[in-house]
Amino acid sequence: MSGEARIQLTDVVKRFGSLTAVERLNLTVASGEFVVLLGPSGCGKTTTLRMIAGLETPTSGRITIDGRDVTGLPPGERDIAFVFQMFALYPHLTAEQNIAFPLRAARLPVGEVRERVDRVIQRLNVEHLRSCKPRKLSGGDQQRVSLARAMVREPKAFLMDEPLGTLDADQRERTWQTIREIHNELRATTVFVTHDQLEAMALADRIAVMSEGRLLQYDTPQNVYDRPADLFVANFIGSPGMNLVPAARHGDAYVIGESSLRLRPISVDARASCTFGIRPEFVRIDPSGVGAVAEHTELLGSYNLVEVRLGKALIKARVASHQRFGEGEMIHVRFDPPGHRWFDPDSGAALPWQSTEVPHAGV
Repeated sequence: MSGEARIQLTDVVKRFGSLTAVERLNLTVASGEFVVLLGPSGCGKTTTLRMIAGLETPTSGRITIDGRDVTGLPPGERDIAFVFQMFALYPHLTAEQNIAFPLRAARLPVGEVRERVDRVIQRLNVEHLRSCKPRKLSGGDQQRVSLARAMVREPKAFLMDEPLGTLDADQRERTWQTIREIHNELRATTVFVTHDQLEAMALADRIAVMSEGRLLQYDTPQNVYDRPADLFVANFIGSPGMNLVPAARHGDAYVIGESSLRLRPISVDARASCTFGIRPEFVRIDPSGVGAVAEHTELLGSYNLVEVRLGKALIKARVASHQRFGEGEMIHVRFDPPGHRWFDPDSGAALPWQSTEVPHAGV
């Protein structure tokens, strides 16, 4: 990935009447980078994409592409390609004609159109679809033709608005692979919108997590998962999300969920309470741990997800597929220190704490 900025948003705000859809957004997409805008419905991700495309005008702020201010320019002057969720193929044209359409509309020479269309058809492996009209194509094939139509333009950037949302799970996963392979080959700058965190993790170089119009975290998929910036990201990323449990200070340690489990943060400021977080894979069923109760075991093939009552808290543990527990069965749990995460319960912000388990039970 190049360090050169291809797309840059500076203090971008978008309001619709009294509703603020995007709040002071600062975002840089490097040349050749695949960035995913991720968040729930209404978080501002599609509005952001439409502003980059020129389909919406910011209320304030600045958008540049390759250093050129495009804030007020129409879509046709930005040299970008937009891929929609609904494939928007012309029903009366064949797949080949749909792919060629933007080049013919730009009045490129016939020979160049043929060469570029042939190249993208081979790259996307849609040779067998050349003469088919959209009604004869599956959802996955329609999306591949839609991608080919965007690629054939060879734009500065691709903008994709939930392009896989109408596909079934199997088609989505196959298309993830196709999109990522194409990106790795072309190194085309891409901004991709989705509400599906698994899709984001599979595709992105960096993920921009948004909520209520604000950018909460912008980082690699691994860092977003391992070190969420706040409580929203911790809960939104992961399937299931991070376990989040109230923790009350007791001496030099914190009592987790009003249980007998205590954790001692290292070199931290004193707080009466905070929120403790841990991913299910860092919750261990261990005879040396503190007492807990298995409430429910969900069988998920290669692993099991066990819901555990620890004091007044319900947490989830990811365990091996052979580990099964009856409802109400007494077990013992431990939290691996590398998975300990701490958050300010008021602001929600992550705290840079490390911690260890206090080697005794009882409050």
